[in-house]
Amino acid sequence: MQATQQFSTELLLKGQSVSMVFLDVDGVFTDGGLYLDAQGESIKRFHTLDGMGIQLLRQAGLEVVVVTGRDSAPLRGRLTALGITRAFYGVHDKCVVAQEVLKELGLTWAQSAAMGDDWPDLPLLLRSALSCAPPGAHTEVLAIAHHVTRAQAGHGALREFCDLLLMAKGDYVRQLQTWSQT
Repeated sequence: MQATQQFSTELLLKGQSVSMVFLDVDGVFTDGGLYLDAQGESIKRFHTLDGMGIQLLRQAGLEVVVVTGRDSAPLRGRLTALGITRAFYGVHDKCVVAQEVLKELGLTWAQSAAMGDDWPDLPLLLRSALSCAPPGAHTEVLAIAHHVTRAQAGHGALREFCDLLLMAKGDYVRQLQTWSQT
């Protein structure tokens, strides 16, 4: 089985050295809308394609790190279900947290990729070897992202980024063949 998705050689080269992926939540995992119930509790909508993409990244040996400015029980539950063990909630300065994680794991920015949609994500996007944004991201983020997804946030954009990374790492076709045989 062959891949039907295609990404530019330039993007694939940028992603070859990636070992760690930094992700925002609202506007990446979700559509960016804030849904509140009658008690004012946050309600989140996640896409299963994105969840599968995270699982595939982890199977390929990439470290997935979530750094978000918000916190909620639904978010924590979803990230736990996806097996994400490095998640940082209520973060104001995402760069400080990311730098600490890189140092802890003995990695550099050149080994990282990032996906975000707004100004708090800019420091990670600017420093990472490969940066990505969904099409609804803020204009300043769109201007610096190496890749803007075709899919909207919360509707498979994160999966598209995961697929790009898997292709760059040379693991996409192998995993696709494995899933096609089961």
